[in-house]
Amino acid sequence: MRLTRPKLVAAGAVAVLGLALTGCGGGDEHASGHDATDAVPVAATGSLEQLASEAGCKPNMQTDEDTIRQAVCKSSDGKFVLATFATDRGQAEWLSGAKDYGGYYLVGRKWVAVGAEKTVAALRGTLGGTLEEGSAHMNPGGSHNKSGHSS
Repeated sequence: MRLTRPKLVAAGAVAVLGLALTGCGGGDEHASGHDATDAVPVAATGSLEQLASEAGCKPNMQTDEDTIRQAVCKSSDGKFVLATFATDRGQAEWLSGAKDYGGYYLVGRKWVAVGAEKTVAALRGTLGGTLEEGSAHMNPGGSHNKSGHSS
């Protein structure tokens, strides 16, 4: 079955909204005892299963198609969605649509991890990649919206 762009965007939106509904927020705890930006490794590569193994999780597959494979993972750092893509273009289109829904993204070559800010920051220490943030309009607690508003 071939996934069209609307289906890819919908899959990304479901992943991000699912994380929001399952409580990706948390208390005031820190991701770990160290700064996640210290010693960022070269971005990992491999299959979804290889990336999940490096991240310390057993993937619960949600989508297993030729163009995208997507799973929910839970590691010691928290819950996240891990997606791998057959092409760079497929990844770029998915990210473009998914970011409209907010969220935090760890992006590597042909893979993306989506989750709470502290979760993807911690994953970066293992998987490498680039931290990206979704739309400010859908990310009320995101860094784009820390403008000093007070009640």
